[in-house]
Amino acid sequence: MSSFIDPPTWSGTSSDPVDEQFGDVVTATTLEEADSFDAVLVGEPYDGAVISRTGAAAGPRALRESLSGVKTHHFGSGPIRSVADLGDMPIPDGSVADVQRAVRERAAAVHEREALPVFLGGDNSLTYPNVAPLLEDASVGVVNIDAHLDVRETGDGPTSGTPYRQLHEAGLDGYACLGARHFETSTAYHEFVRERGGAVVTATEAATDPADAVDRALSALEGVDRLYCSVDIDVLDAPYCGVSAPTPGGLLPRELFDLVSRIAADDRLAGFEVVECAPPLDEGGRTVDAASRTVAHALAGWAA
Repeated sequence: MSSFIDPPTWSGTSSDPVDEQFGDVVTATTLEEADSFDAVLVGEPYDGAVISRTGAAAGPRALRESLSGVKTHHFGSGPIRSVADLGDMPIPDGSVADVQRAVRERAAAVHEREALPVFLGGDNSLTYPNVAPLLEDASVGVVNIDAHLDVRETGDGPTSGTPYRQLHEAGLDGYACLGARHFETSTAYHEFVRERGGAVVTATEAATDPADAVDRALSALEGVDRLYCSVDIDVLDAPYCGVSAPTPGGLLPRELFDLVSRIAADDRLAGFEVVECAPPLDEGGRTVDAASRTVAHALAGWAA
């Protein structure tokens, strides 16, 4: 298996010597050295499975650039420092299924390390190979923070709308969606989730009472050993949403940060990702900046 593509050199952007930023503390690492860190970043520059507009392949680079200028201090947990960057996964040519197979092999190697993997997408189709290795030796539940359920049938092949259908077919033990929008999914897909004991918490409910929303999601995952959290950045309201399919009625960034911080504090957390951030579709970098700070809040929750 070939190595990861080398990560960029990280550096902070502030001229103030006490302004410690992620760019000042994130360092390159290898799989062999990843255990020395609390968390490792992994880029997944791919958008070949997007149903509508592409652009998410540019997500990892933009997320790194934005995160490098974010300060490391969190008022609750203090500074975040033990983070490294493995670089990008090489994405092979071929079908979406081919890409998923290649990513799954590499994601399995990352999950074998002690550090928390933080995948920087890339499109939502890679949620399946990011999570699938965890199913091999533990019961696993996923919290999908998303405007959509993404349980479409695979039909002619996987897409960015099929990852949780694929995971259910592979033996996923629990599923909860936080931030789902009314009139953005089909009745059949909601019934698919309900028939399997999954939870759906709407964007309105999540914004009104984030603590209760997270409690409801985690209650549906009480029996699992390991937890994976996926953030599809299209969960944000359309003005903040440079993605393939922005829609009105979503979360504000601060509401997303609250949800992520609470979920990341669960000691079962075994992986985290941000997907569908599409810089070419972004206006003024608003989505990229919200997504990079989502990563920061997840790391803070994990460290708390």
